[in-house]
Amino acid sequence: MNDPLLAPVPEEASALGATLLASHIAAKLCHDFISPTGAIVSGLDLLKDPSAQDMRDDAMSLIEASAHKLVTIVNFARVAFGAATSAERFDARELENLLKSAFEHVRAELEWAVEQQTFEKPAARALLNLAQIGGGALPTGGVARVTAVTEGDHIVMAVEAKGARVRMKPEVATGLRGEQLTDGLAGQWIQPFWLSEVVRDAGGTLSFEVAEDGTVTIHARMPV
Repeated sequence: MNDPLLAPVPEEASALGATLLASHIAAKLCHDFISPTGAIVSGLDLLKDPSAQDMRDDAMSLIEASAHKLVTIVNFARVAFGAATSAERFDARELENLLKSAFEHVRAELEWAVEQQTFEKPAARALLNLAQIGGGALPTGGVARVTAVTEGDHIVMAVEAKGARVRMKPEVATGLRGEQLTDGLAGQWIQPFWLSEVVRDAGGTLSFEVAEDGTVTIHARMPV
């Protein structure tokens, strides 16, 4: 089944409004933060419980792993969703490290095949979201292959997700088209919609395809 979006998202598709868009992004980030944060609190509760001192090592391991995950999420979000730093360009190695850390907490494997050495801020945001969405299409494992090359005055980025149970959820497809969600889970929709906004605002185009073998491919083409 092919379902491409081959032209720029029309202006009217971006009528969500800045406040509502921000609220959806904030809700997604809160959802991402709550699991490791709650685990840290649970670990601290165990440390304070006199009857659970035999679980002290387990509590410390839980706190350490959860704190590491929380830092990973924050560092990723600063570039993928926020203003990050004052830097307007990002080194490919920095983006690769952010993605490698993020993929430590999912079942999918990251295959980094990026030729581009530096990225403007909009392209960096697009690449991170593109890759994470590809990994999200592999809930039981598989490989998300990320590429980025320069073609003339454009940078072309893609993620190809292959796995036994690869799937593009309807909410994801809706978001990638730049369409507002009318039915489904907003948490599944907002990141693809945000990606479409980032690409559209930069004057680029976004496309995706679900092949007959189930492989999911998402492309972003943006001015250099």
